[in-house]
Amino acid sequence: MATATPQGPASAPDVEYRKHPGARMLHGPHKTIGGVEAWVVWGLCTVFVIWLFAIQTGYAVVSPEIQKTAALSVAQIGLAGSIYTWAFALCQFFSGALLDRFGSRPLLAIAVAFVTAGAFLYAQTTSMATLIAAQIVLAIGSSFGFVGAGYIGGQWFPAARYGLMFGLVQSLASLGSAFGQPAISWQLTMVSWQQLLNGFGAAGVVLIVLFALMVRNPSPGPEQLARTTSPTGTPAARRPLLSGIFHDLGSCFRNRNVVLSSLLAGVSFGSMLAMGVLWGPRVMEARGADSSLAAVLSAMSWLGLAFGAPLFNVLSDHWNNRRVPAVVGVLLQAVAISLLIYLPKETNSVSVVTMFAVGLFAGAHMLGFTVAGESVPGSLVGSSAAIVNGVCFIIGGILQAVPGRILPDAPDLADYGHALLMMPILLVLGAVAGLFIKDTGRAHGRA
Repeated sequence: MATATPQGPASAPDVEYRKHPGARMLHGPHKTIGGVEAWVVWGLCTVFVIWLFAIQTGYAVVSPEIQKTAALSVAQIGLAGSIYTWAFALCQFFSGALLDRFGSRPLLAIAVAFVTAGAFLYAQTTSMATLIAAQIVLAIGSSFGFVGAGYIGGQWFPAARYGLMFGLVQSLASLGSAFGQPAISWQLTMVSWQQLLNGFGAAGVVLIVLFALMVRNPSPGPEQLARTTSPTGTPAARRPLLSGIFHDLGSCFRNRNVVLSSLLAGVSFGSMLAMGVLWGPRVMEARGADSSLAAVLSAMSWLGLAFGAPLFNVLSDHWNNRRVPAVVGVLLQAVAISLLIYLPKETNSVSVVTMFAVGLFAGAHMLGFTVAGESVPGSLVGSSAAIVNGVCFIIGGILQAVPGRILPDAPDLADYGHALLMMPILLVLGAVAGLFIKDTGRAHGRA
């Protein structure tokens, strides 16, 4: 006759399943972190990032067609792009805090819906008002993309792999950016720009369905439960939504490591973005290079970043050190940008390799996300990532705008040398800031 075995207290997931039996059918028992479902959810979020990056990249290609169709001026097209940047930067700081508070479901599905709506709005552009509306809707959804994928990596995978998973997202997104513009240009030879953007929107509808069906928050384990309970074991009091978001952001901004890692990552990614998207090709044109070489340079910078983003996290994990690889990478990036700006005209062929190096060493900026995430409680990982990413784009916008104010109407190579000198200087200052980061590598290294 079988004897009853003593039963310990039911775990929180089991209690939840007893209250909601359907939850077990959807989730099963507590999922193994880093298991098959983790990779599926992370993969979907990475596809979301690649897809929205393609839409963002496509704006540069289709904007001349939009300008003709809607009878807009070049200034209006530029203003619409600036509105996207401003809206994205504003929403970025709130997206991470919302993810920390509500989790990936349903926020990421809603974010995909916003980007999808923005793509369809783009396709209907016949006036400046429609274009601005499309930019704002796109920016709201896009602000959850990259940070959301990083948040998923932090929730569904072991803490020691957070930086690597984030680096892989950046790597795949960079590859998408490297090959996105040529692919979109090729598509426009066969379909109209409206059809192309409607195709992006249709792909978004499929993603919405997949996100709604498959993206879940991981079942709470001991670590997750510790984040939501007080020291006495009772549920932690939750602040009202808006004050809670500002409280989370304030907690991150008061953390020295978050601020310093944001500055280091910001000058690194901002310089790479400014050189890869705008100033690198212009410098080459000032050297006398043709437009085809200038276009190759942009692709090479993103290709370099695709290799560098995971590489620096792998190296820092191997050495159990975040600070040294980050500082060295940013200093080498300063050298690469200086070579690109100040090499004589006869070295055009070397510029392709130099531009790849700019992107490769810019991979050090991903350690800013790693350090920030390792320096805050688990409940603030999304907020810390959003702050780092927001600073990256703010500095990137500044480094695209300010040199244009300094340059004359018909700049030569020497003019570019003077206007772009701020980038190597800022990179050196970012490296100095990195020296004061409290290293988190040993605390999260392998045993």
